[in-house]
Amino acid sequence: MLRSLWSAAAGMYAQQLRVDTIANNLANINTPGYKRVRTEFQDLLYQQLAGDAAGVTVEVGNGVRLSATNRIFIQGNLLETGNPLDLALEGDGFFVVNLPQGGRAFTRDGSFKLSSDGRLVTSEGYEVVMDGSGRMPEGTVEISVAADGTVSALVGGSDQPREVGTLRLATFPNPAGLAAIGHNLYRETRASGEARYGASARVVQGYLEAANVELVGEMVALIMAQRAYELNSRSVKAADEMLALANNLRR
Repeated sequence: MLRSLWSAAAGMYAQQLRVDTIANNLANINTPGYKRVRTEFQDLLYQQLAGDAAGVTVEVGNGVRLSATNRIFIQGNLLETGNPLDLALEGDGFFVVNLPQGGRAFTRDGSFKLSSDGRLVTSEGYEVVMDGSGRMPEGTVEISVAADGTVSALVGGSDQPREVGTLRLATFPNPAGLAAIGHNLYRETRASGEARYGASARVVQGYLEAANVELVGEMVALIMAQRAYELNSRSVKAADEMLALANNLRR
């Protein structure tokens, strides 16, 4: 009887983690470049209670566990903002960002700003990596970004824009293996493989990539997780009632 209690408890814990993941997806439905996360489960070890020479066995499982969370890197919708510093990626790839403590991170969030020294930075102030000087000259009145990531600045009093650099873009053999570190940033891991630099995606200026969270799908998954949690709790209650009956037996 105790086996059923622990199996149901494992199921409740797994569904709780699933609800936590769905809640985080819904919370980030308006986060630019956010990629939804899907939970994956595995059944636990089985105990063989009986068997015969013919190979017919009686096995009972011990519940379920969360085996992994898989980030789905499907393209999100492109939303027009009209801001020349808002950039979206169409296709596979990431913007490259220098972290203040050293090292690099990667992001799909292209809501960039200009720093005091004329460089493109994220909302947190992290520098966006560019090949070239990457610094807008003084007196810049217009910034344009080509589809291949080439950034040009038009200085007041000049008729021709000046090329200041090219956005460095990166791809990974397995982007689902990237580690999310917050602030819409990812770190390279052994599971993701090493970054490959090059213009693989098309840069779209004046747009942002929306989160790829599907509201209806997440709500359906939330209802299913809630019902599964409820059924596991009923299993706990049924096992408890059966134990109570056994404890109340009289000779």
